[in-house]
Amino acid sequence: MAAGMTAPDRRLSVAPMMDWTDRHCRFFLRLISRRTLLYTEMVHTGAILRGDPERHLAHDAAEHPLALQLGGSDPAELAAAARMGRDYGYDEINLNVGCPSERVSAGRFGACLMAEPELVADCVTAMAEAVDIPVTVKSRIGIDDRDSYEESVKFVEIVAARGCRTFIVHARKAWLSGLSPKQNREVPPLRYDIVRRIKTDFPELEIILNGGVESLTAAEEHLAALDGVMIGRSAYHDPWILHNADERIFGGGAGPRSRHDVIDSILPWVEGQCAAGVPLHHMTRHMMGLFAGMQGARAWRRHLSENACRRNAGPDVLRAAAALVAADLEAA
Repeated sequence: MAAGMTAPDRRLSVAPMMDWTDRHCRFFLRLISRRTLLYTEMVHTGAILRGDPERHLAHDAAEHPLALQLGGSDPAELAAAARMGRDYGYDEINLNVGCPSERVSAGRFGACLMAEPELVADCVTAMAEAVDIPVTVKSRIGIDDRDSYEESVKFVEIVAARGCRTFIVHARKAWLSGLSPKQNREVPPLRYDIVRRIKTDFPELEIILNGGVESLTAAEEHLAALDGVMIGRSAYHDPWILHNADERIFGGGAGPRSRHDVIDSILPWVEGQCAAGVPLHHMTRHMMGLFAGMQGARAWRRHLSENACRRNAGPDVLRAAAALVAADLEAA
């Protein structure tokens, strides 16, 4: 990393999630927490280098701090894609070594790369030499029957020796065949002890925990032993859990006073996006869980589902849906 630059604060982050953490989702989440690190969906190098980079890399300045997650296994292509990410202003480049999808494995990237730590190290070296921002790795604790602690240590040792200082570790192993990606998030048991042991054995490295964390209270408990926590689907289905993250996790900064304040804040942006031709449901699909657990939440979801997809739907749909949840029923 270039002299004078600061790495993102990774004490709390929202996981990269395919088809979910697009730029509309990230803009929405940023209104709830100003300091939580956000990640893009995984983007394959080919989509950037031989496709439409603007579609995959463009983002709003308000989304920062923001990391780009790349998928691939060719060091030269990863280096070129990392440079483009740097040029687009991302704060970090992350290499996906954790996705267990069979389609991803067939392309020789994702979790299958854990069987090739030397190749991952080559990729990290190429990316780190190409950019002056942090290059990180997101992995599992193992794959298939290669899930011993010794295998985990070997992977970390080899990749760290080539310059990677930050590992985001999903505390489940991955089965590369026989389980769907969804099952791979649920069936292999969580092994938080493995991640904590890695931190103990590599105190000089930044070790971030991912997997099964559902609240800020749980995150705070893990932070007693680890450098950071990444929350995934819980933050998507119930984004309000992040509303006081800035104060509780980062020690400063007030979150929004209410969920309705979030809606009020996002309306001008929604209006601009709609005027630019973005369908309303591309944005509102990420907001369905905002009122989770509250009286009126079902009516909120129903109104958005039934009306946001209509032709020429605009901000008034969002206003009407929010009105179905009374402000005085909100819980801090």
